[in-house]
Amino acid sequence: MKEFNKKIVLEDGEEYYGYGFGADKEAICEIVFNTSMVGYQEIVSDPSYTYQMVVMTYPLIGNYGITDDDYETKQPTIGGMIVREYNDLPSNFRYTKTLSEYLEENDIPGIAGIDTRKLTRSIREKGSRKVIITDSNTSKQKALKKLKETEIPKDAVAKVSCKKKWYSRTANHKYNIVAVDCGIKLNIVRSLNKRGCNVTVVPYHTTAKEIIDLKPDGVFLSNGPGDPEDVKEVIKLVKQLRGKYPIFGICLGHQMISLAYGAKTYKLKFGHRGGNHPVLNLENDKIEITSQNHSYAVDEKSLAKTDLTVTHKNILDDTVEGVECKKDKVFSVQYHPESAPGPQDSGYLFDKFINLLEK
Repeated sequence: MKEFNKKIVLEDGEEYYGYGFGADKEAICEIVFNTSMVGYQEIVSDPSYTYQMVVMTYPLIGNYGITDDDYETKQPTIGGMIVREYNDLPSNFRYTKTLSEYLEENDIPGIAGIDTRKLTRSIREKGSRKVIITDSNTSKQKALKKLKETEIPKDAVAKVSCKKKWYSRTANHKYNIVAVDCGIKLNIVRSLNKRGCNVTVVPYHTTAKEIIDLKPDGVFLSNGPGDPEDVKEVIKLVKQLRGKYPIFGICLGHQMISLAYGAKTYKLKFGHRGGNHPVLNLENDKIEITSQNHSYAVDEKSLAKTDLTVTHKNILDDTVEGVECKKDKVFSVQYHPESAPGPQDSGYLFDKFINLLEK
């Protein structure tokens, strides 16, 4: 049997040994798990995983490689990958590089051979916490000392947001959308383009006046990493723009809209991550299977004193999954209607946004 060359140590002292792939480096992050069965490329390139190391519960990762058309961002910022079995011989006519090559190019470490079932149960029971990926011969005491001395940064949105505005245009467009980039996934831009929208993507600290000067038909607030309360610039922006334009928010955008209306958010024990979360649409009593990726949720009791009404609820833990203010033409959801490779149940939310633009 091949000798282990890497290990992870959690801040409570749990240790797991395995084999390194990707970048050969040490990293300290928050550990989380994702239950998706496909889409590891979209996960690795999702900016919402900044400063997080992701445990994939699906046991085989890497088997279809990495393709040029499926990235969610050009510059990945995920902290690391933890998998049961890594496959370095992809079978896919579209693939252009292996997952390990992609991680190595972008200085992201990975570890395989871990008992991911045991590790996921630990995260579910004890919650997300700090983790270090290091060489197998690093002593536990040294690893725990490094974990204790290292704080997870709070500048996640500033790290991933674009530094200047950029454009994504489509033929015969009907509407102009300004998308506030807190870590926007490229498939959101594609989904808006597909529905006849030219999209101007702007940095998270763009002012209300700068957005008004762009003369948009509507404003979109993107997903992104970290604590929504840290992104005070966007919360202030929502307060200034609500009622002036239709506003649609996804994930972090949903949380920031709720905060702007006076609600509160809180951190979940281990978050929601994966493409198989059932959500009840309270407006038509239908269940949607959704893709999710977040650590924070909106406190339902705090919504009672705001102008927002709850539109969607999570069936697994009853958390708020969607809110709306009809008079201001503002709505948001906690999950990802643009999810790639799927599920596709919630694509109608983009059509709802288009209908508000038409009105």
